[in-house]
Amino acid sequence: MRHAIWKPRRPVYLCDGTTVVGHEEAVGPLGACFDRYDPKDDTFGQSTWEAAESEMVRQAAKLLLERNGLGAEDVEALLAGDLLNQCTASGYGLLPFDIPYLGLYGACSTAAEGLILAALLADFTGGRTVSAASSHFCSAERQFRFPMEYGGQRTPTSQWTVTGAAAFLVSAQREDGTRRGRAVRIAELLPGITSDRGVTDANNMGAAMAPAALDTVLRYFSLSGRTPESFDMILTGDLGSEGSSLLCGMARAEGLDISRVHRDCGLMIYDNERSDKHAGGSGCGCSAVVTAGHILPALRAGRLTDVLLVGTGALLSPMVVQQGRSIPGVAHLVRITAGEEED
Repeated sequence: MRHAIWKPRRPVYLCDGTTVVGHEEAVGPLGACFDRYDPKDDTFGQSTWEAAESEMVRQAAKLLLERNGLGAEDVEALLAGDLLNQCTASGYGLLPFDIPYLGLYGACSTAAEGLILAALLADFTGGRTVSAASSHFCSAERQFRFPMEYGGQRTPTSQWTVTGAAAFLVSAQREDGTRRGRAVRIAELLPGITSDRGVTDANNMGAAMAPAALDTVLRYFSLSGRTPESFDMILTGDLGSEGSSLLCGMARAEGLDISRVHRDCGLMIYDNERSDKHAGGSGCGCSAVVTAGHILPALRAGRLTDVLLVGTGALLSPMVVQQGRSIPGVAHLVRITAGEEED
């Protein structure tokens, strides 16, 4: 068996999550779950798309601290990441916060990577950490594909980068504030191993990420001795329709049927019949806002009890794709539970 599942030495709580999204996300199936959105043009009052993304993550972090009655002195560290070069959306957006800052890049797996590191820091310090992740459709298009004015056709396997930011409060103490419900814990962690199966199509992220998701899922069930039926949901970050189909098919070939409990954030956030997003949603903000806005409240309310979040990411840049190199993927697993503290 490869490596081991990490378990915090003390209870580590996922206390709260705040969300800021764009118009397309606000009118989607989960729109009522999100805290804030831009009703106009997804600029959030800024002059560029990149500045708009920074404003989204700033608002999410500010709302999180305010809602929980916390100041900068109450938080040990602030972790955040996005899709832009040098994580500029996070770096600029979080400048107003006088909190030690750690920038992250895990592509679309950044939200899960951030929760892993936030849980470890909370366990180590006995204090609080904040983890955030964001993406913006227009800033991602400009960096990874074409200028917005280009109007290029999207392939059927392509995914739509979610315009959204989420911030999570992770603490070694239960801090539900004014919210009522069951305590929600980060119970187990399994970092992903990079996987490269030779996929070179930058418009098919699902195919690039699915093998990494499979590796992480197979490792988890081998190490834990559990079965898919042990969980209410196995939630992948943003494989979309293409990657989700590949993951379930490859898992069946390995003797593991996850199809009955598998859900994908990229397929949950949009209504493809109303607004065609091809293979579904993607981006750092995808799993971040679905987890913070939809999954966490469901755990607190008792609609869910035990969820495996498998954040998936394609570790590419435009430069290496243009050089003809294939696209590695990674998938980080976070087990989130509610109710009794015993596993």
